[in-house]
Amino acid sequence: MSAHVVILGAGYAGAGAVQSFEDAIGEDADLTWISEHDYHLVLHESHRVIRDPTVEGKICLPVEEIKSPETRFVEGTVEGVDVEERTVALEDGETVDYDYLLVALGTETAFYGIEGLEEYSLTLKGLEDARAIHQAIKEASEAATRDDPAQILVGGAGLSGIQSAGEIAGFRDDHGAPLEIKLVEGLDEIFPGNDPEVQGALRKRLQERDIEILTGDFISKVDEETVYLGGGEDEEPDELPYDVLVWTGGITGHDEVAGIDVEQDGRSHRINVSSDFQTSDDRVFSIGDSALIDQGGDDVAPPTAQAAWQAADVAGENLARAVRGQPLRTWRHEDKGTVISVGDDAVAHDVQMVPINTFGGPAAKILKKGIAARWIADVTSVSRAIEAWDDM
Repeated sequence: MSAHVVILGAGYAGAGAVQSFEDAIGEDADLTWISEHDYHLVLHESHRVIRDPTVEGKICLPVEEIKSPETRFVEGTVEGVDVEERTVALEDGETVDYDYLLVALGTETAFYGIEGLEEYSLTLKGLEDARAIHQAIKEASEAATRDDPAQILVGGAGLSGIQSAGEIAGFRDDHGAPLEIKLVEGLDEIFPGNDPEVQGALRKRLQERDIEILTGDFISKVDEETVYLGGGEDEEPDELPYDVLVWTGGITGHDEVAGIDVEQDGRSHRINVSSDFQTSDDRVFSIGDSALIDQGGDDVAPPTAQAAWQAADVAGENLARAVRGQPLRTWRHEDKGTVISVGDDAVAHDVQMVPINTFGGPAAKILKKGIAARWIADVTSVSRAIEAWDDM
């Protein structure tokens, strides 16, 4: 009887691992792929939908174009995993048995207990979120005037916040919409923890697009109309009125992952895994944002699309090796650089084989397009990548 392998999630990690496992396993196991959507979303381009919803057709890749015909796909929401019984429970009551399991469910947005933040903000973790932001901005602009523009706040100036602010500015410019955009970051600089050169390049491009940048004060409270910054025992918080609030400030594990009986971080509920992606249960593996992948010392792999792509190749092969009783391969993330879009522009930093440390302009924009197109071509087809090129 063939072993049964189950992969949870259709993000970069899940989709990549499905293809890697299919290539490695041959007829030695059966594969079931479970995801709440019947498509793979090119998530690092989802911010494009904020500006133009028609882009979604280019970045939603049907699972039937990704998997082999032999792989069974189940569209459903995971409710829990029983590692003793080796079963996955779905929201609709279905139960799926496994011999080996790969958890690649990604993460949820973290709100850090800030009063009102979850209730009143929009987030960007999926296609529906991007649509909702587009609709909210559209409605706010329609209700505004030149003398009383709509106030759009983006909380968190990491990768997602910067790219979202850039697309909102693109929507404003495309439609002549009366919008004022503010990017709010609690730390002292945007793109925190990164090289000052790339921080400066991003700041310049955001300001060129009339995006106001506010740094150095954390959001302390949110109500229906106001974001409160800073404040304490001896000072009143600053008040920022808003019409639309987008929050991109952090990640945490899904509730269904928190319930899996394997070692995980107690605060974020991301799963602790070794460099071969194995958890404390030798039948359960995890990659992508769901996992804290050991990289030696106190280091873990970054929660990025680039890391997920790289890890998926080895994780899929390791699942096949586990089925066959072979030694597992270890993996270490190789940082190949960062490319961030700011509306129609982009900034590239520390890119392999490029002698310039930080650059923008047409070269960075083409590189950004090329990264998205290559992934789309790898998991589906070159024709799909060509079709998507102009919208990336």
